[in-house]
Amino acid sequence: MNLQQDLQLRLQQKPVLLMTHLVLGYPSLAVNREVIRQMAENGVDCIELQIPFSEPMADGPVILKANQDALAAGIKVRDCLAFAAEIAREFPQVNFLFMTYYNIVFRFGLAEFIQQAAKIGIKGCIIPDLPPEEGGDYLRLTKENGLAAVMFFTPTSTDERMREVASKGGGFIYCVARKGVTGQHTEVDESFAAYLARCRAATGLPLAVGFGISSREDVAMLEGRADMAVIGTATIKLVEQEGAAAVGPFIRSLAGA
Repeated sequence: MNLQQDLQLRLQQKPVLLMTHLVLGYPSLAVNREVIRQMAENGVDCIELQIPFSEPMADGPVILKANQDALAAGIKVRDCLAFAAEIAREFPQVNFLFMTYYNIVFRFGLAEFIQQAAKIGIKGCIIPDLPPEEGGDYLRLTKENGLAAVMFFTPTSTDERMREVASKGGGFIYCVARKGVTGQHTEVDESFAAYLARCRAATGLPLAVGFGISSREDVAMLEGRADMAVIGTATIKLVEQEGAAAVGPFIRSLAGA
């Protein structure tokens, strides 16, 4: 079963799915493992595993610092692959995706990276700085290896651009909730609702909404408008402030449990 099919089955049981995010190696792989366990045991559907990069241009200050700290501690791409292989086996109920920037994939070797990701059970890749026009080999290799190449919609995307981008990708569409970087809160207003309606009209793929989702209210407002809420910065802040054990109750609260 591919990622899109899995998500559509889950949506028969839940009004909105949850996707969380963490930076591999921050604050350590041991803490990552416990955070993932807390997420998996409390109903998260997808987890983005971010492979650290020195210049994560789409990320705000919290995730930027996490990337820098993980790199300073010595995390390597092969460490990330080995760790992901372990947790994909340990938590088969979760769809794991790699999120990173194209320089990481290019330097590692595009074909080897995609093949390794597929081999260890990763379901898809999210590469925010690789436009589909420049990603022909990436799109071909992900398709050949059964990985979803997740594409992005933004509020400035035209309807035509949305349709074009959606036709290249798979799994789901990541709908960036607003201009800017991750971590800032997103206000729900008429223009945001209209944007999500445009997203829905442009594709049959599930819609995931990220950038600023941090509460049950944020998740609930997506019901009927989108299919999956993406929570990133809020979880990293929580682990920093209260430790990994706080993640489980937080995830339950997001789901309304």
